[in-house]
Amino acid sequence: MESTREESFVASSWAVVVVLGVIVVVGASVQRLAGIGFALVAVPALVMLLGPAEGVVLANCAAAVISAAGLADTWRQVRLAAMIPLVVAASCTVPAGAWVATRLPELVLLAGTGLLVSVAAMLVMWGARVPALRGATGAVAAGAASGFMNSSAGVGGPVVSLYAVNVGWTVREFVPNAQFYGLVVNALSVAAKGLPQLTTPVWLLIAAAIAAGLVIGQALAQRVPERPARLIVLLLALTGGLTTLGKGLWSL
Repeated sequence: MESTREESFVASSWAVVVVLGVIVVVGASVQRLAGIGFALVAVPALVMLLGPAEGVVLANCAAAVISAAGLADTWRQVRLAAMIPLVVAASCTVPAGAWVATRLPELVLLAGTGLLVSVAAMLVMWGARVPALRGATGAVAAGAASGFMNSSAGVGGPVVSLYAVNVGWTVREFVPNAQFYGLVVNALSVAAKGLPQLTTPVWLLIAAAIAAGLVIGQALAQRVPERPARLIVLLLALTGGLTTLGKGLWSL
């Protein structure tokens, strides 16, 4: 009887690991395809699989690696002068987000993460125009909000996307700057919270899943137009966010 329980536990654990790998592959693919989307697509599934704390910090780790990979070809296009206010403001609010993530009950974090993902996805889909998100003041406001959301819920990218829409950046201008921002702010978020507690085989699986996702996303990027791709990503994010929100509220 005891042996059967242990075998069932091991099977369940491996099932979780496989699902985790699939989530990371999908998230990395859509990030490479659309320029945004890893956290929006992956965070709802990761927090339901690993819990809000571990799921969010794993998303931070993966997003930082994916952003670094994207910067390998685009770093010369980064507008450092424009990004400095965003990054500095975010660095000031990342610790607050990390503090909130460690103090709130898990179910509250689950519902809160779902709500933030859902709202962020809808705002980006609508291309919301916010006069406050313009100029130097807008950069600071966007960076501060994004840093807090990234550290607490893993979804800081949509605020930066809204900032880019409101200052008139093209997609070509947005992607390398978003990758630079994603690398710096996710690294800060991981530094504030520490690495997730995963075994070496799981880390290796995640690394392989990121690599596979980048290859798949590159192949899809050559075949799928950018606008439909971004819409698909945001619809997936909205679905995941609403599901996570519903699970959190139901559990509460």
